[in-house]
Amino acid sequence: MQKVFISREWPSNYHELLQDRGVEASVWPEYDVPTHAEFCDASRGAAAIVSTIEDPIDGAVMDAAGRGLRIIAQAGVGFDNIDIEAARQRKVWVTNAPGVLDECTADLAFALLMAVARRLPEAVDYVREDKWSGWHPSLLAGAELHGATIGVVGLGRIGAAFARRCEGFGMRILYTARSAKPEAEARGYEHAPLERLLAESDFVSLHVPLTPETRGLIGERELEIMKPTAILVNTARGAVVDTDALVRAVSDKQIAGAGLDVTDPEPMRATHPAVGDPRIVVLPHIGSAGLATRRKMYELALQNVMRVFDGQNPLHALVTPQTEGQ
Repeated sequence: MQKVFISREWPSNYHELLQDRGVEASVWPEYDVPTHAEFCDASRGAAAIVSTIEDPIDGAVMDAAGRGLRIIAQAGVGFDNIDIEAARQRKVWVTNAPGVLDECTADLAFALLMAVARRLPEAVDYVREDKWSGWHPSLLAGAELHGATIGVVGLGRIGAAFARRCEGFGMRILYTARSAKPEAEARGYEHAPLERLLAESDFVSLHVPLTPETRGLIGERELEIMKPTAILVNTARGAVVDTDALVRAVSDKQIAGAGLDVTDPEPMRATHPAVGDPRIVVLPHIGSAGLATRRKMYELALQNVMRVFDGQNPLHALVTPQTEGQ
């Protein structure tokens, strides 16, 4: 019987489908993330690992699983937690789940933009703390989206889905990409280099993968370019932004505020200065946290596991052991 190690208990018990196929499914029983040592131990003898973005999967994990490890199926689109080269050397399939969470994450990015712009968390606290004594013209007045300029940094699937939501608010849309995209130009978007985008945008939303080129993409210099009234939203990866520089920029009123669904460090503790600033809204990485989306992410990962077990090529392969290294 082949063993599958699943690193989290998901909203629905789809791993029971594996058991129906004669596969032994082992699920990490705790809510907290397993340590590296715990992950190695739980992976021993696994032919497949179903992982999440928080699971650091390196050569040691793969070696702990053993020579029978055939696939690492990431239940998500990002895969910077997986040592791709180590998997290639060991001829292990690696897959992810692109396209499944695009709309859900774009929803969250836009909701976060609205929350920061219209100061919704502050307003909720204002009522809960019993400060509401009446109406005043300046009471919690925030920024308006309609007709404003939004800068979309990275117009991939999620960035494009986010931009479509901005169209409904009549926003002028600037975007960065390696080159102009005809489909974006046809929708009236403007291709712009990063510096121009930062200088002209009222709001900036980040939608790039974490790579050596994008790590620290938004730092002190980039924040200085932005308008003092601008708001930064990050639903990409925490390390795309220099967190210390961001906290200073908001504190010094170089920019007006920020919304973060991803952070560096992550998790971010309540004592962190970013959490204590009311102009910065911090969420616990819930971009894909729609029930339907989470089910689809998990189903695709399990489907890829079963395809490999059945001798078929999985979908969305990042490493293809049949051809790599030969």
